[in-house]
Amino acid sequence: MPAKIKVTYSTLASPDPLLDELFDEAVAKAKANMGQTFPMYIDGQERIATEQFEKVSPVDTDLVMGYFQKGAEQDAEDAIAAARAAFEGWRKTPWQERVAILRKAADLISDRLFDMAAIMSIEVGKNRLEALGDVEETADLIRYYCDQMEEHDGFSKILKAESPHHHNRSVLKPYGVWAVISPFNFPCALAGGPSGGAMVAGNTVVFKPATDTPYTGWLLTTCYRDAGVPDGVFNFVTGSGRTVGQTIIDSPEVDGITFTGSYDIGMHIIRTFAQSQLPRPVIAEMGGKNPTIISNKADLDKAALGVMRSAFGLQGQKCSACSRVYVHRDVKDEFQQKLLDLTKKINVGDPTQKENWMGPVINKSTFEDYQKFTAQLAESGNVLYGGKVLDLNGYFVQPTIVDDLPESHPLWKHEMFLPIVTIADFEDLDEAMAKANDVEYGLTAGFFSEDEDEIEWFLDNIEAGVLYVNRETGATTGAWPGYQAFGGWKGSGSTGKAGGSLYYVQQYMHEQSQTVVD
Repeated sequence: MPAKIKVTYSTLASPDPLLDELFDEAVAKAKANMGQTFPMYIDGQERIATEQFEKVSPVDTDLVMGYFQKGAEQDAEDAIAAARAAFEGWRKTPWQERVAILRKAADLISDRLFDMAAIMSIEVGKNRLEALGDVEETADLIRYYCDQMEEHDGFSKILKAESPHHHNRSVLKPYGVWAVISPFNFPCALAGGPSGGAMVAGNTVVFKPATDTPYTGWLLTTCYRDAGVPDGVFNFVTGSGRTVGQTIIDSPEVDGITFTGSYDIGMHIIRTFAQSQLPRPVIAEMGGKNPTIISNKADLDKAALGVMRSAFGLQGQKCSACSRVYVHRDVKDEFQQKLLDLTKKINVGDPTQKENWMGPVINKSTFEDYQKFTAQLAESGNVLYGGKVLDLNGYFVQPTIVDDLPESHPLWKHEMFLPIVTIADFEDLDEAMAKANDVEYGLTAGFFSEDEDEIEWFLDNIEAGVLYVNRETGATTGAWPGYQAFGGWKGSGSTGKAGGSLYYVQQYMHEQSQTVVD
């Protein structure tokens, strides 16, 4: 693929016909090789468990993508032990060598872009641009964290000296064994980013992917393996959260953990880690209930496109998805009509096909949640569009817009994680801000206004970690490493530091002050 072609989450359309050609070839290749058995990867060795589970595509429930290992507690314990044994050698590896290995892994991810994106599209239900963007972001996250190590000279800094005989230094050193538990919605970026950050800092990793996305997890594992990550430094364990995941969380041999997923599970991990004998770091990103506020001074075309893309991209299954819209009553009708017009043009279907922008939701349980939520919304509010499932051989649902939902309704504050957006009007901006902030989450937020004073007001008062103003490519979604820091406030994040930004990789290290007197 020509180097000039790069897909990010802000890419509105395929920038070159070659991209579509290469993606279609990769999909055909992927579909011709379905049904294989894939191992776990522990201490540099492939491992087959006593039980397997099948991964069925949400795009076509008759399609078994592959058979994966149902890891047991012992497998998780062995992976942790392998990571522990490998830690001493890896932490003593000069950081420049770690950077070189991780950069090679990033290059392999880029080289395998289309093959990985095709599998992800079938496995998750992402359209081609979303899937390509996920893989691209993975490589860029790893490169960004390598850049941070280089720019800070391995995070070894000279401090002030009391005299010529005193030599003081601050050094950041790795913790040890780091667990990464990734979500289904960004199965590459939210696995490769944290694991790459942990490893370049000198930690060893035990990686458990979401049960819905083991295939993408395996492809990431092979990139690390083929890049020369030493045995035991990166370990891949599949299985249920109740067995493998809980074993990892409960183990006193795990020194830190990165988790991306629901608020309930994230808080469970934080509480579990807090009960250990020693304090241990938890980097948890736990979802959002993200608002967009639209002023009567907004460009409504920008606002409608931005809301549509953020509400319905990846079927609303993004922690950054726009799920609430507060629009000034003077422009509500006009905005709503523009949003409806755009939404009605969305093609829902097999996401590997170019013409389809929305694919299926991830699994049967989520499919049933959609039906439950839309029934509740239809009972209490006005479903302007959507609310129905589609008669296709997969978990396909309609994008859904809801108006006139009472402010007291619990779904104003509950993260549905589905292609559903609720709309309310307001007369006073401060009233809209109070409603926007009145949730336990604080991940992303959007604002549309052409008035500079209103923009400053929004930036000064919104309680969220990632803000977008007048962004038609995504009102609340679309962060990219080095361009937008991605991290949440309140119940959306545990550390106050953001991924893909200036302060992230340091979280995988603790500080040591060294004083030598001669």
